[in-house]
Amino acid sequence: MRAEIVPAAGLSRLKLILLAILLTLTSAAVTAAEGECEAAGDYRFLCGMQNAEDLVLVPGTHWIIASGMAPAAGMYLIDAQQKSWSRLYPADDARVAQDMETFGNCPGAPDPDALVTHGLNLRPGVDGRSTLYVVGHGGREAIEVFEVDASAAVPVVTWMGCVMLPEGMEANSVASFGDGSLVATVPLHPDKMITDAMARRPTGAVYEWSPGATGFTPIQGTEMPYANGIEVSADGREFYVASSGLFNVTAFSNSNPARRLRTTETFAFVPDNLHAGPDGTLITAGLLVEDDRCGDVGGAQEFVLEEFAACPRPFTAWAIDPQTMQGRVLSQGPAIEQFSNVTVALPVGAELWIGTFAGDRVAWHPLK
Repeated sequence: MRAEIVPAAGLSRLKLILLAILLTLTSAAVTAAEGECEAAGDYRFLCGMQNAEDLVLVPGTHWIIASGMAPAAGMYLIDAQQKSWSRLYPADDARVAQDMETFGNCPGAPDPDALVTHGLNLRPGVDGRSTLYVVGHGGREAIEVFEVDASAAVPVVTWMGCVMLPEGMEANSVASFGDGSLVATVPLHPDKMITDAMARRPTGAVYEWSPGATGFTPIQGTEMPYANGIEVSADGREFYVASSGLFNVTAFSNSNPARRLRTTETFAFVPDNLHAGPDGTLITAGLLVEDDRCGDVGGAQEFVLEEFAACPRPFTAWAIDPQTMQGRVLSQGPAIEQFSNVTVALPVGAELWIGTFAGDRVAWHPLK
């Protein structure tokens, strides 16, 4: 979850401030982690990655791709079996092969020294190849598109193109349909603030793009307070959006998005990223709304990112039946001093892997 507390008219200046805050928090954590990466209860850690805000599993493998929400962090590749990680992008042999037919409006590959990666979506293909969609910030605001080739011993990625966001807009998460169409969440429109979202006022919406279109356009009827994680149904008939302002997930009809189909209960945590799990459930995760030590999230009070990110909160991972929108606890974690700001939970075999928007490590623990 990213939080802004001033009008988005100053987006470029604000983005620099936000990244500086995240880097300060991460640098402090990295210094502490150099001599300490021990377990905390049931939670084990892989240390050294910067702000692994989202995680996706490469189909049919034990490899996890993690985003890096810090300048030049790129993306990471995690070996869930060996409990190790390496840099996936940019790599020494960075591969670029722009698909001009599909992404001809893209101005070229991103600047790796400026790229900040955020939400991820991975659509399986054939012969060990998948398509990875990445919310990119930094030098530009775009959905960056990569081919993931997992046919060899270690996956590699090739940049294929991008879809630019409308001027002044910043995406949070992205999901894909089988025909290559995309939906992405924009949490805050240029005249909105995070305080508006916490007061349950609409601040953003879902945007769509299809191959052949020049860019993303808003989907009428999807306006909500801080549209965050997004996922589509296996048959492409529905999509689901997590609202970090309403603390819930809503199902929309893909053919008539103005018709909201189903909504979950109000969660006791702030839902962030949203992904389909291996059993077909929707999995989201986030920090508790109410906490005696850190205070409560929500209401009309000003939201201060530094305070929110610096105070470790308990967290919840939640599995949702997309047909009924009923949910159950997948995992509950205590406030961990060296690991907080939880944004995503990813089941990998008998383990649950957990990412963060401000921290120097990824966590994992056995699923019970």
